[in-house]
Amino acid sequence: MDLSWSPEEQAFRAEVRAWLAANVPAEPLPSGDTREGFARHLEWERRLFDARLAVVSWPEEYGGRGASLWQWLIFEEEYYAAAAPQRVTQNGIFLLAPTLFGFGTPEQQDRFLPRMASGEETWCQGWSEPDAGSDLAGIRSTATRDDAAGGWRLNGQKTWTTRGAFCTHLFGLFRSDPSAERHRGLTYFLVPLDTAGVTVRGFGRLDGDEGFAEVFFEDAFVPDDLVLGDVDQGWSVAMATTGSERGLTLRSPGRFLAAADRLIALARERAADTSDPAIRHRVAQDYIDAEAYRLQTLQTVTRTLAGDAPGAESSLTKVFWSELDVRIHADALALLGHEAELDSAWMKGYEFALSGPIYAGTNEIQRNVIAERVLGLPRK
Repeated sequence: MDLSWSPEEQAFRAEVRAWLAANVPAEPLPSGDTREGFARHLEWERRLFDARLAVVSWPEEYGGRGASLWQWLIFEEEYYAAAAPQRVTQNGIFLLAPTLFGFGTPEQQDRFLPRMASGEETWCQGWSEPDAGSDLAGIRSTATRDDAAGGWRLNGQKTWTTRGAFCTHLFGLFRSDPSAERHRGLTYFLVPLDTAGVTVRGFGRLDGDEGFAEVFFEDAFVPDDLVLGDVDQGWSVAMATTGSERGLTLRSPGRFLAAADRLIALARERAADTSDPAIRHRVAQDYIDAEAYRLQTLQTVTRTLAGDAPGAESSLTKVFWSELDVRIHADALALLGHEAELDSAWMKGYEFALSGPIYAGTNEIQRNVIAERVLGLPRK
């Protein structure tokens, strides 16, 4: 693995750094999980798109630069180092888009990718249901064939739909063959949320954010051209999406490197509170772990470009970054002590970090995947 950067990559880093320095808002935007904040973040996403920085690794015809994965990692490092706004388009550009590139028809790619890149259309994820969270194969929402209309009738409920209250579209799994085994008979659909028979019901969280939603389907008609991949083969399509969610694209190393740098700066500010060697050791370990994640990601990109895409081992990555996020923020709160509740950035970050071991498949489930599919241990 070559850890050096080419002149072209260094020039790209300099361009990105200069643009961010000139354009990142001086004050943080409101939370993207509030209605006002979501709208403000979409304005920011449009500026990124106009600068051809929203999706740098995508082909130019879809709004990207055709940049390499290495350049994408460089962009992510600079983006987080500049404390740029969160990406409220992330479910589309980081999760659905790789799946569209892999399974979508040319017509679907042309139809959805440009508007996804620009933020004109925003996507939420329709996985979880009231009785099916991490057990994705347990979903009960159904898709019934309507031959006369040339499509499908969707019925059921999705829940814990992040930013679903604000998004325009949903991607998700529905059971199209109720007689099939659990992981079979599932189909992956792309659903406009203004479809007749779809009801989006937002609900608030304890932290005051309002973007979560429940989504109900009552004979909602979806035409055949909104099926992604093959009918009844949605499990393999969904696994490509969850691989992106747990592995390379959703949580880049730049996020954690920037957080570790902020933690070190906080420790230096509070030198009197870091005389305890235990907290000094934890801060140092957090930085080491963030750097280790960066190196592991560089290795993953090297393998991916060689044609060896990771599979179940993405579960290892998800467990590592989600628990690292909790540790970094917990150590920041320990340094802040009784002042922690007054520091909204670290406290908000900690509250969100606690969800990391739950979303993208709970870490308990991921450890089972690691045990069975990576380590080859027998199933109990």
